[in-house]
Amino acid sequence: MKRVYLDHNSTTPLLPEVEAYWEECRARQLGNPSSPHTSGRAARDLIDRARERVAGALGVHEDEVLFTSGGTESNNLALRGALTAARASHLVTTAVEHSSVLEAARALEKDGCVLEVLPVDGGGRVDLAALEAALEAAGGPTLVSIQTANNEIGAIQPMAEVADLVRAHAEAILHTDAVQALGRIRPPLAVAEGPDLASYSAHKAGGPIGVGVLFRKRSVRLAPLLHGGGQEEGLRPGTENAAAIAAAAFAVEIAVANTETFGERARAFVKVLWNELRDAFPNVRRMGPEEDAARLPNTLALVFPGTDGKVLVTALDVAGLEVSAGSACASGSIEPSHVLVALGCDDDEARAGIRLSLGWNTTREDCAHAVDTLRKVASASRASRGAFGAL
Repeated sequence: MKRVYLDHNSTTPLLPEVEAYWEECRARQLGNPSSPHTSGRAARDLIDRARERVAGALGVHEDEVLFTSGGTESNNLALRGALTAARASHLVTTAVEHSSVLEAARALEKDGCVLEVLPVDGGGRVDLAALEAALEAAGGPTLVSIQTANNEIGAIQPMAEVADLVRAHAEAILHTDAVQALGRIRPPLAVAEGPDLASYSAHKAGGPIGVGVLFRKRSVRLAPLLHGGGQEEGLRPGTENAAAIAAAAFAVEIAVANTETFGERARAFVKVLWNELRDAFPNVRRMGPEEDAARLPNTLALVFPGTDGKVLVTALDVAGLEVSAGSACASGSIEPSHVLVALGCDDDEARAGIRLSLGWNTTREDCAHAVDTLRKVASASRASRGAFGAL
């Protein structure tokens, strides 16, 4: 049975050249990067060159690049680290953030932080008037955390306008979770829009799982989440995985260089997918912004009314198509998608969503197979009066 993987927003397979380079690095005699001997210096050199590569690809200074274990750690370090260092007591975010931001925000609220969760419109984009009002009401040191692009529906936030509003308040700091933006839209780190902090994860761009990046402007102070050695300027203590960091930097470099080519190709495939699925399933709804420019080029979020998204995902998996129902980090949850609820869906609709997300190795044949598989699953369901009668 042919299998097709369309869940790249959860993770994307290693790029072949990155895998080869990672293997090459792991084959070297590498010691602890903090050790002064030859093997230790070899590991430190890999990390130093990786930092140069990431900084060069993203157009930032080397000392503004911190390596972490992934997007979740980068988000947590940005939120708690910035609020603690700035002695700020206000946090502003949106209702559609990734769980690693929203759960961190709720934990900070329990610790005494004043949390403001902003609404979004029907396409998942932040209410700028509500952001301005929240900044005015805070009246002091405030951290604003708004994702560049949503992992479930692909909505791209108006980061230039967000940054302008934040910059108008001298004591405000802007963080963006840009994990899904890397290699898919420009600017990959949203640096041009002026965030003070930005989070990324290598495995969304064809790099190894377990390596993240936190961009931090030189002017921004952070307090560490962990305490130990002095690695990563004392902000991320622990012995570094030099080979994985080197491979991650290579993946970032490739992803940034291929952003436009990938975007054009993915958008064309998604357009075909959407048109064919809309013809095959008249009741299907596409979630997120209507405008192509306001949506990630590789992401197609759908609601099939009357279905259970997680059950549908299981049926599709059995038939050879791997997609997801919402965020992979929440895949075990029985709760409706908080993103779809924020868009105005009721609980049943918010449980009826699935996400198809394309990657570097997706082909036109994969897209055709996806449509064919959905048709077959729907046909089998109708014949057996199964759970997908609405399809």
